[in-house]
Amino acid sequence: MSTALWSSRQQAAAARHLAAADPLWAALIDQVGPCGLALKSECEPYEALVRAIAYQQIHGRAAEAILGRFLALYGADAGPGYFPVPEQVLGTDPDVLRGCGFSGSKVATIIGIADGARSGLVPTAAEAATLADEVLIERLTALRGVGRWTVEMLLMFTLGRPDVLPVGDFGVREGWRLLKGMDEQPKPKQLAALGEAWSPYRSVAAWYLWRAVELGRQGWRPATSA
Repeated sequence: MSTALWSSRQQAAAARHLAAADPLWAALIDQVGPCGLALKSECEPYEALVRAIAYQQIHGRAAEAILGRFLALYGADAGPGYFPVPEQVLGTDPDVLRGCGFSGSKVATIIGIADGARSGLVPTAAEAATLADEVLIERLTALRGVGRWTVEMLLMFTLGRPDVLPVGDFGVREGWRLLKGMDEQPKPKQLAALGEAWSPYRSVAAWYLWRAVELGRQGWRPATSA
């Protein structure tokens, strides 16, 4: 079950802050409407990381099918919120996991995440709530196959952190290129520097930049862009 990240008042504050940073933000926000950034707060970080790895670099429908086979290994008919605990995953033959459709590298990563959850390296949601964004990024990227982007998605969509800007994300950089009418995407470091002005609402900024890419496919450009 997904829930809205903030109240309408907080969303309005974020929109005002972004519009004050650059008038093109106002054009994009007017076109898109209120921020629809939602989170799955009932999902533990361990589960969120495993799901994120399943979706990496493949089509969404294919990932859903693989996850369905994965859950079926452990009796997914236990209920809609069912997810195997780390000990169950660690007790499964890697070849069986590969049979679900995971690549060998993804199997190794999922096993590493499960082991990290069992050892305490992967925090519970309650523990994660006490840790700063960069602390969580440093801690979780120590896991094999878990990169910064994966942890940033966890921060935004599971933990509900409001000030995350995934500058390594193609869509975020492409959204800014389209918004500004640039010939090339900004480099991650360039966008990180620009994004300082969007704090403390950089997660909202990222969400709107993703929407800019969707609008760009339909031919939309902000009226005041070059």
